[in-house]
Amino acid sequence: MEELRDRIGRRVKALPNGLQSHIHRVEEIAKELALCHGVEQQRASLGMLAHDVARAMAGDELLRRAGEMELPIETVERKAPVLLHGPVGAAILAREDGLDDPALHGAVYWHSTGHPTLDDLGKIVFLADKLDPQKARMYPYQSLLKQLAAENLDRAMLEFLTRETISRVSQGLLVHPACVETRNHLLATADPQ
Repeated sequence: MEELRDRIGRRVKALPNGLQSHIHRVEEIAKELALCHGVEQQRASLGMLAHDVARAMAGDELLRRAGEMELPIETVERKAPVLLHGPVGAAILAREDGLDDPALHGAVYWHSTGHPTLDDLGKIVFLADKLDPQKARMYPYQSLLKQLAAENLDRAMLEFLTRETISRVSQGLLVHPACVETRNHLLATADPQ
């Protein structure tokens, strides 16, 4: 795992400074959440280092790379190619850097949209990305999300996905099918309170 961490670390160092800062802020958040939920902190740290390795790519490059790697491209991704940075990043890490851990791969792949197959590591990567203090203006309910994430990853994801779906629909924006599928899965499997 150290060799993989070194390779990913080199990729992160090549990213713009603002993106590097984001990655390191959310890495700390992920390690805190990992501690709360019995997930290995080193894996959570690695997931956060890896999650945005393709984030600096332009939209046309993301579409091209996704096509070359035969990744599925949804209608919403054609309109907002930035949503492909997770899938493209995961594929690059698997093909070029030897990422062969299915949970880490899924965490990177689905960190923007969520997915019903995410385990606790994937949920931590998804949530930590949204809990970057620099995103507080984008997510004004971030303090509630942070509290929920420390207590229950599923409830935190459901809260985020519900609020974001309502926001996007009310603005007439597209909602990624994986967001809807994940929200439905979380609702269907939620513990009754």
